[in-house]
Amino acid sequence: MKKLLLTGFVPFLEFPVNPTEEIVKELEGEIIGDYEIISRVLPVDFQESEQQIIQHFTDIQPDAVIALGLAAGRTNITPERIAINCKDGAPDNNGIQCEDEPIDQEGPDGYFSTLPIRAMVNLLNEQGYPAKISNTAGTYLCNNVMYAILHTIATHKDHNKQIKAGFIHIPASHSLAIQMKNSPGSWSQKDLTDAIRLAIQAL
Repeated sequence: MKKLLLTGFVPFLEFPVNPTEEIVKELEGEIIGDYEIISRVLPVDFQESEQQIIQHFTDIQPDAVIALGLAAGRTNITPERIAINCKDGAPDNNGIQCEDEPIDQEGPDGYFSTLPIRAMVNLLNEQGYPAKISNTAGTYLCNNVMYAILHTIATHKDHNKQIKAGFIHIPASHSLAIQMKNSPGSWSQKDLTDAIRLAIQAL
């Protein structure tokens, strides 16, 4: 049985809940297609989240990695096409704020996702779940984690370069939208979780 490392994040900034945390907890231990899901929740901390996903990858030695993040302003499931070598934006949960900083001083400008993102989007749309490819993962923690895991796979000779890895942003859940009161749209937690199950099936 293949192993899939699935990560989400704790709540952050003005968001009192993070639906990615609920998804990964629910899917822990499930068998989806050829993969057993091994879930981890990451802190919203530039340094710690990067270190933890790399450590989880080293410990678990998965055959694929999907990191999830909240994009509360979006209304579609959005697999990311590329991560860029830059961290910038609002402070993390420990008050650390980065401005125009490289994730890795010696790393390339960017890494493309190695997930089958077009197949994921097509399958989700066929099953009635709005989805589209996103061409920007931003410069906050989501981009940071995506870049870190792809860089780790690409640069370590011990790692199988055939490992698929990338990032998927999800919209707000209903419970988050109710608490935020100004979210442009939201999905039920069940639909968000089922959509990620489908994305995993596309592997």
